[in-house]
Amino acid sequence: MIWRASLHRPWLTCAPCGRPDGVAGVITLVRHGEPALSRDISLDAVGYGAWWARYEVGSLQTEQSPPDDIAALARGGAAVVTSTRPRAMESAALLTNGRPFAADDLYVEAPLPPPPWPPWIKMGPRLWGFFTRFWWWFFDHHLTEESVKQAHVRADLAAGRLITLADGGQDVLLVAHGFFNAMIGRALTARGWRRTFGRGYKYWSVRRFEKP
Repeated sequence: MIWRASLHRPWLTCAPCGRPDGVAGVITLVRHGEPALSRDISLDAVGYGAWWARYEVGSLQTEQSPPDDIAALARGGAAVVTSTRPRAMESAALLTNGRPFAADDLYVEAPLPPPPWPPWIKMGPRLWGFFTRFWWWFFDHHLTEESVKQAHVRADLAAGRLITLADGGQDVLLVAHGFFNAMIGRALTARGWRRTFGRGYKYWSVRRFEKP
């Protein structure tokens, strides 16, 4: 679907940005901005599951600005795509400043079902996120949600979708999520693309890939 941040701006296409015919565009993976939901809380496993559910549908913190270089790419003609989570779409809206962009649930974050630990184990969301991801990745603890194998298949499909866009010569900017972006990056590398730039792992972090 096309999610319009504004109905008053046309879709701006990159006129292959001066590239010779047959030269693929650059694929840039961006993590969303900082969400509004507080992490200053101590939770048990059940509580973390409820917290993560709120995080998945939550919005961004107000009064934050994306890095200038990413915004310049988003506003300069790159094809912008995003996951369907509010924090990703709102980040894309900040980046594009009115240009419409495509949102697809293909790019949502990999699941985080907490391990079935007893209620006396309590910690903050950051630590829960680490242990939950560990349990999901190494023990395939997914309950009724997406398995690690299924997430790998989805990441490869996402990489293929981005490559199809870039093969036309247009730069592509994906605004999505930290761990699943990393999985897409691995899938791009497996398909022969080369990571040429990386900046951090926090909100608004960037990974850039080019076709040799």
